[in-house]
Amino acid sequence: MTAPASSIARRILWVAGLLVLVLLLAAVLGLSLGTTGGGFKVLLNFLQGSVNQDSMQAAIIFRIRLPRVLLASLVGAALSLGGLVFQALLKNPLAEPYILGISGGSAIGAIMGILMGLARFPGVSLAAFSGSFATLVLILFMSSGRSLMIKDALLLSGVMVNAFCTAVIMFLISMTQDARLHNIMFWLMGDLASADLGQIALLAAILLPCFGLTFVFSHTMNLLILGSEMAATMGVNVRAVTLTLLVTTSLMISAAVSNCGLIGFVGLVIPHLLRLVWGPDHRVLVPACILGGGAYMVFCDMLARILPGQGEMPVGVITAMMGAPLFILLLKRTQK
Repeated sequence: MTAPASSIARRILWVAGLLVLVLLLAAVLGLSLGTTGGGFKVLLNFLQGSVNQDSMQAAIIFRIRLPRVLLASLVGAALSLGGLVFQALLKNPLAEPYILGISGGSAIGAIMGILMGLARFPGVSLAAFSGSFATLVLILFMSSGRSLMIKDALLLSGVMVNAFCTAVIMFLISMTQDARLHNIMFWLMGDLASADLGQIALLAAILLPCFGLTFVFSHTMNLLILGSEMAATMGVNVRAVTLTLLVTTSLMISAAVSNCGLIGFVGLVIPHLLRLVWGPDHRVLVPACILGGGAYMVFCDMLARILPGQGEMPVGVITAMMGAPLFILLLKRTQK
C-alpha cells in the first residue's frame, strides 16, 4: 500500500508544481498587460527598484491589477472546484454551478441582501449562500421523482431553475429605483473591477478552508463515482459525505458570486480539460482545478481588459464565449 500512496503523492506534487508555474505566468501577464500602459518591462523595472513606488505606473500595477489578479485566482479556483465536485456527486459530466442554476440562486440572494442594505460580509454573503443552497435543494427535489428519472433529468431541472432565477433577477432589477443597482447588469455578467485587498483577504479566509476540506474528501469522491452502494460497502458514509460536500461547494460558489457576480462555464471547462490531461483521480484533480481554474480566470480577465478598444468587458462574456461551445460538444457526446 505504501508504493501506490507515494506514487500518487509524487504525481500530485508534479501536477501542482506545473500548474503553479502556469498560474504565476498568468499572474505576470495579468499584472503586465492592460489598456492603461505598463507592460512586462515596467513590472520588471519596478521589481528591480527602478520605478518610483509612488508613480502612476506602480499604482496601476499594484493597486488596480494586483487585487484583480488575486480575486480572479480565488474565484476561478472556487468555480472550477465547484464544477468538479458537482460532476462527481451528481454523476453528470455537464453538472456545473452556472448551468444548474446554483450561481443564479446565489445572485438572487446577493441582490436581496443589497436591497435590504446588508453589508457585503456577512449579510450579502449569507444571503447568497442561502439562495444557492435553496436552489440546490430545489434542483435535487425536481430531479428525484420517478417521472423525471431520465438521463438528463438533473440537467433539465437545472436549466429550468436557471431560467427562473434569471427571470427573478430581471424582476428585482426592473422593480427597484435604488441607485446602487444601476450597474447591476454589468456585475451580473462577471465584474472583477471592484477588487480590493481587504475583500480578497476575507474571501480567501472563506475559500481556503473549503479547498482543504474538499481535498480531504478527494479519495472519497473517487469511490462515490463507482456508485453509492459500492462506496457504502467500502465504509463511506454516503449521506454525510454528500451533504458536507454540497454545503461546502454551495458556500464556495456563493462567496464567489457575492464578490464578482455571475461567471459561467468555468466549472465545466477546467475540470473536463484537466480530466482529459491527467485522468479521473480526484486526488490529482482537486489541486489541479484549484490552480488551473485560478490561472484560467486570470487569463480571461486579462482578455476582458485588453480586447475592447476602450474600457473593458465583463469577464463573464469571455468565459461564456469559451465555455458555451464546449457545453454543446459535451451535450452531443452524452446523447450518443
